[in-house]
Amino acid sequence: MSSADGRGEGGAEGAPPEQLALIRESVRKAKEPRAKPRTWRGAALAKQLPVARVLVDKGVLHLDRYFDYAVPEELDADAQPGVRVRVRFGAGRHRVREGRREGGGLIDGFLVERLAESDYPGPLAALAQVVSPEPVLSQELLGLARAVADRYAGSLADVLQLAVPPRNARAEQRPSPAPLPAPAVPEAGSWARYERGAAFLAALADGGAPRAVWNALPGPQWCDELARAVAATLSSGRGALVVVPDGRVAARVDAALTAVLGEGRHALLTADAGPEKRYREWLAVRRGAVRAVVGTRAAMFAPVQDLGLVALWDDGDGSHSEPHAPQPHARDVLLLRAAQDKCAFLLGSWSCTVEAAQLVESGWARPLVALREQVRAAAPLVRTVGDGDLARDEAARAARLPSLAWQVVREGLRHGPVLVQVPRRGYVPRMACAQCRAPARCRHCAGPLEAHDAEALRCAWCGRDEAAWHCPECGGFRLRAQIVGARRTAEELGRAFPAVPVRTSGREQVLDTVSDVPALVVSTPGAEPVAEGGYTAALLLDGWAMLGRPDLRAGEEALRRWIGVAALVRPQAAGGTVVVVAEPTLRPVQALVRWDPVGHAVRELAERAELGFPPVSRMAAVSGAPEALAGFLAAVQLPGDAEVLGPVALPVTDAGRPRRAGAPPTGEHWERALIRVPPGSGAALAAALKAAQAARMARGGDEPVRIRIDPPDIG
Repeated sequence: MSSADGRGEGGAEGAPPEQLALIRESVRKAKEPRAKPRTWRGAALAKQLPVARVLVDKGVLHLDRYFDYAVPEELDADAQPGVRVRVRFGAGRHRVREGRREGGGLIDGFLVERLAESDYPGPLAALAQVVSPEPVLSQELLGLARAVADRYAGSLADVLQLAVPPRNARAEQRPSPAPLPAPAVPEAGSWARYERGAAFLAALADGGAPRAVWNALPGPQWCDELARAVAATLSSGRGALVVVPDGRVAARVDAALTAVLGEGRHALLTADAGPEKRYREWLAVRRGAVRAVVGTRAAMFAPVQDLGLVALWDDGDGSHSEPHAPQPHARDVLLLRAAQDKCAFLLGSWSCTVEAAQLVESGWARPLVALREQVRAAAPLVRTVGDGDLARDEAARAARLPSLAWQVVREGLRHGPVLVQVPRRGYVPRMACAQCRAPARCRHCAGPLEAHDAEALRCAWCGRDEAAWHCPECGGFRLRAQIVGARRTAEELGRAFPAVPVRTSGREQVLDTVSDVPALVVSTPGAEPVAEGGYTAALLLDGWAMLGRPDLRAGEEALRRWIGVAALVRPQAAGGTVVVVAEPTLRPVQALVRWDPVGHAVRELAERAELGFPPVSRMAAVSGAPEALAGFLAAVQLPGDAEVLGPVALPVTDAGRPRRAGAPPTGEHWERALIRVPPGSGAALAAALKAAQAARMARGGDEPVRIRIDPPDIG
């Protein structure tokens, strides 16, 4: 008995009888104290397969391998592959007692497999504890995590932190419901509007594995179409996984799945559900009680059994890119799953990314598009206002909004709500030709040119100065900086239409839906609410602010944002009109007017192939302090066909301002180098960067160096 116990006993003896009874009752009802993990000194080992191969949750590259531990006989039944365990890690060779290695700190891990003997010649430490007998890591999920780690030059432990949610004991104790029988084959419904829509659904119902890039028609029917694809897959006795950008979209797909399948046939995996409910839903999927999943980015690793379909909606949305190491993209993870499980693949969006066009161009996937008659019947009328129109428009010079926009708003408010999209502030200016608006690019690497204050032009990729630039399109020598001018929009509209309510949707408050009553809805890109019955009109203001971003994807992203707004507007036959304030001769604007995002992506892909841009090439961004970055680049053994661009200085993050993912720490001066390799060398590049980073970490490098494979924004 400890002295503390003795003092507690003495205090109880001097207490009144009522208090004594209360203390005794409390002690009787109290749970047993949680015991610390044992060292298992002298304990017998499991008679069969006494070695456990464990992945420790360290997350550092030079420890990205398995470690062997002895399995005590008492843990034999629970220590099965896939369970969470705790082990002691870091004990030296000299800390051995009775044939067991002891010491080291306790660390979490996953038991990967049981073996008859270890290939490690020295004594093994024993498993300290089986955290839970619930198997959470299957061999399929382990193989997927390893493939993702290798592709993105990361560690397996980091990927598993993204793939397996934290444990919740209360959720584990609750049994999952019994699985329901397979549903009936659904009708084609609105899939009949697409050339091969009904055939795609029939292939899923027959147990096939079709691969398609789906250019969805504008309007709200895409949710029902996605739900029918899931239902067709479930009718074949297989599972389905759908990944969407955010919780608002997930809620719409969730409602569509419930309407098509009924209750209890699918799980919703989003962060909004809370840790207990989300883990309970995840366990139901892992146990096979539920065969369909819809969720946000983290759901890309959902352990759906007998996977028959993986689907991704709006792959161009930045939310699909994971900010935590190794920063995988949901599209690439689902492509790996489709190849690993030999299942169907569906990439859907109102718009079309260059990566989606590449999947079709290579023949890996088939296009799933509608006839032009169907497109014209579903799309709104799109009208443009260019620089020439603004110059001749007195109202535009006075109030920044062209006369056409006022007329469309006034007419639209007679029949319902009107949406106004205003770009966010803070876009960095990019240089363009003042005459034809073609982006100014470096002659050496085709990177974007920038000009800070009165300095000369400099490439944002390779850092070379450009003293004698001229436009290769029109021969002009004058440059223009693209500057955001979207201010006081909501106030101006409110003054112009005082009898109409003005609602805003943006960073402070994001609206999900609005009613069909007349109202002005001012929104930033990505925060547009859905209107009941659709908007009567939409204004896309300050198109140059979208097109002038210093990003390779500026045109593609602007078109994606614009089409996302236009798809919420009523069809032209119902009076739906969209006004975009941008030069009408530009390719993204023309694609919006014709409603041809696929054609825009195909032409963009051809240009990138000619210039060696991603996704035709593979690229990695390496950033860090100048000395650390220079040392890393000198040590890494890159493939022979690799090309290093830069390094160039990164913008310094000011104190008190939000820091973007991957940006330097506040106040620190970092540099970034881009490494580009041709097709077929991406795996070699990732392996070389991973080996160099592991060697650097093993030596104890103090200055951090960050690696990102296929960065979404490279300038």
